[in-house]
Amino acid sequence: MNASEFRRRGKEMVDYVANYMEGIEGRQVYPDVEPGYLRPLIPAAAPQEPDTFEDIINDVEKIIMPGVTHWHSPYFFAYFPTASSYPAMLADMLCGAIGCIGFSWAASPACTELETVMMDWLGKMLELPKAFLNEKAGEGGGVIQGSASEATLVALLAARTKVIHRLQAASPELTQAAIMEKLVAYSSDQAHSSVERAGLIGGVKLKAIPSDGNFAMRASALQEALERDKAAGLIPFFSRSFNYNEVQIINYFFHGSCFWCGLQKFIINPKMVATLGTTTCCSFDNLLEVGPICNKEDIWLHVDAAYAGSAFICPEFRHLLNGVEFADSFNFNPHKWLLVNFDCSAMWVKKRTDLTGAFRLDPTYLKHVQLSHEFESLVRQDPRFEICVEVILGLVCFRLKGSNKVNEALLQRINSAKKIHLVPCHLRDKFVLRFAICSRTVESAHVQRAWEHIKELAADVLRAERE
Repeated sequence: MNASEFRRRGKEMVDYVANYMEGIEGRQVYPDVEPGYLRPLIPAAAPQEPDTFEDIINDVEKIIMPGVTHWHSPYFFAYFPTASSYPAMLADMLCGAIGCIGFSWAASPACTELETVMMDWLGKMLELPKAFLNEKAGEGGGVIQGSASEATLVALLAARTKVIHRLQAASPELTQAAIMEKLVAYSSDQAHSSVERAGLIGGVKLKAIPSDGNFAMRASALQEALERDKAAGLIPFFSRSFNYNEVQIINYFFHGSCFWCGLQKFIINPKMVATLGTTTCCSFDNLLEVGPICNKEDIWLHVDAAYAGSAFICPEFRHLLNGVEFADSFNFNPHKWLLVNFDCSAMWVKKRTDLTGAFRLDPTYLKHVQLSHEFESLVRQDPRFEICVEVILGLVCFRLKGSNKVNEALLQRINSAKKIHLVPCHLRDKFVLRFAICSRTVESAHVQRAWEHIKELAADVLRAERE
């Protein structure tokens, strides 16, 4: 498909989508099919030749649509809403075209910066405390996750890392395993199953706090559980409160990223998950009761408002978010009410270093690349040497300027000294030395010492050649 055909087919697809949205009320909201219906209707293997666009669209109508649950039908009253809009569709189209992977600022600066600004916009719309915003000299900030389940897991892992670091700083003899087996997190018994899954993935105990007659978690029940678990030598560290007001960030034409021996004496930093708007019945945990307890006990409080969060933009519903100032992290899904296509789950933290500290890694392969360029720079600074091929990853091919014989002599001296070890290669007719960054423990100091050693031996070789 070339650009010309793309223009033509793109217009046809826009027409198809518009017709689908306009006629969705006439489609059966829930499909009348049985499990496995699709396999007999499509080939057992991918075709050798491409189908025409017309045939594909026909197959969509005849084969795919009969098995689709139409979430945007006016007769769909199940689960919770999922948002969609024409601007969001256009934004997805643009994101697909740009196709950048914004895993770091350098990977695509606009990607990262637009996400940061949009999250501040959305936080202000919710009237979140300034501590959650990134602007100016703030320590907080927002980041887009794929789902509220993902946000809960991220918060739990950040809280887990934070308490482990704190305990090990106070008692270095404590191992991570010894701490992990004592950690316990809490959530309402009405919380989404994703909280339990987060505990399983995070390798920590998760305890459900009984809810009251209105299906909300109350302070007395949480305090009772904390006292009981601390007496048993456990470490409460995380709590999740539920306020099923999932808010999803404004698309702003780019859909998100286009955007956790003396152990018992450290009974600190549990984690709690509060919910504002539970999945089952949209009940709300009492943040004004639960929050102060979490702060007093140094428990990370994560507020999940996945469904209900969007409503907090409205002044008449903002009071439901009161108490969020006690939270360490807050999340809601704009992809439910704010017309943003799935998946877009907005998450804020009071201290973004809690997240970066838990998840920032300096990959070994990147250190190898950085160190190879450091060695390359050292070689280029010495006029006696030359770089023989562009340095791309973790290998530097270099040699003394001159004959193969002098380079063979240099390698022989290097390997005879046994301080470092190199091997050669031949690039066309040249005898070349290979300096490969191999060990995951190698640091700049090792590279510097290796280069000094090579320079000394090179001076010996060149002196011997002159004599």
